[in-house]
Amino acid sequence: MKIQIISILFLLFLGGCQANSSNGVSPETITVSAAISLKDAFNEIGELYRSKTGKGINFNFGASGALQQQIETGAPVDVFASAAQRQMDELADKNLIDAATRRDFARNTLVLIVPKHSTLNLTAFSDLNRPEAMKIAVGNPKTVPAGQYTEQVFEKTGLNPTLKPKIIFAEHVRQVLDYVVRGETDAGVVYATDALVAGETIRVAATAPDDAHDPILYPIALVKDGRQKRTALAFVDVVLSDEGQNILQKYGFASASQK
Repeated sequence: MKIQIISILFLLFLGGCQANSSNGVSPETITVSAAISLKDAFNEIGELYRSKTGKGINFNFGASGALQQQIETGAPVDVFASAAQRQMDELADKNLIDAATRRDFARNTLVLIVPKHSTLNLTAFSDLNRPEAMKIAVGNPKTVPAGQYTEQVFEKTGLNPTLKPKIIFAEHVRQVLDYVVRGETDAGVVYATDALVAGETIRVAATAPDDAHDPILYPIALVKDGRQKRTALAFVDVVLSDEGQNILQKYGFASASQK
């Protein structure tokens, strides 16, 4: 019911945007639903897209699982960019994306962070077992890919049973970051790109080994029922272009082809 309400509000919001087309908003404006970890990079790529095409773009950032559910309930989206393969695979299984347009475009890393002035000497994920690490923020694995990757790390290292009472679930990875920045939790697990955006407001305590979780690959594709196919494909092309990839690397993302 909560997801349905969110989707209805999202539809009303976009309807309002479309109603303003007579006030200068291009009728060819596309809607891109993207993982919130892409926010900073995609905002800049959006400016590049506007300068190249002269077309408008609306971004809808959030947890990939929540965005997936919005698409499944009919939200008018032209492009979907996920922080994990799982959400894109499930949409593909329901024939809701244009499979021919699907591409992996970026790669990320999972890190353990602590508040800037933390006195805890955490240097590894296993240190989260220590009693003084009382509150740990992670993305809700039901909808947040970062939370799904984190759960895999905890399972691989045998931490899951002992950490359960300490876990504070967040609705997306940037909320995890906010909890740690404000010192509301002793630690949190986010992407390396989120830690880069936070700058000196946090400290990176450890990096998860690549073999402790699925590869963090970001796929992008056109939504099958999207109305702006040509302009939506132009946005995907900008993301995949050398200029788009340079912007992603500026914000800490690695190339999808990098091992």
